[in-house]
Amino acid sequence: MAEQRPEGGAGPTPADSAPCRIVVCRDCCCGSPKVPGVDHVRQKARLAEQAPVRVSACLDVCEQGNVIVVQPSRAARLAGARPVWLGLVNDPDATEDIAAWVRAGGPGVAPCPDILDLYTFTPSRRAR
Repeated sequence: MAEQRPEGGAGPTPADSAPCRIVVCRDCCCGSPKVPGVDHVRQKARLAEQAPVRVSACLDVCEQGNVIVVQPSRAARLAGARPVWLGLVNDPDATEDIAAWVRAGGPGVAPCPDILDLYTFTPSRRAR
């Protein structure tokens, strides 16, 4: 179903202005006691304060647990931005860095903070 354009037929639709989205892996490793010392509930809640969060079953990159994927907004995706996969997000400071980046617009809108380069990885084709 197509989005209705504002009166006059021009301009962005609500889908065009939707924020980036976040996917958190919460299955066999991520979000479990296998990754000790992480308040998984608080991590998800903190990210959800900034953008919609979807909980996923295993993303098949268990060696990177806790995995968070920041997906660009529709407009940024159309401009060429791609999802950013972050692994080993096991401390509150990393969660705060992700939250700040998402608040600024996320992939394709705001530059990824240098500190998040420590967490960024490229999943295998099978995991994508």
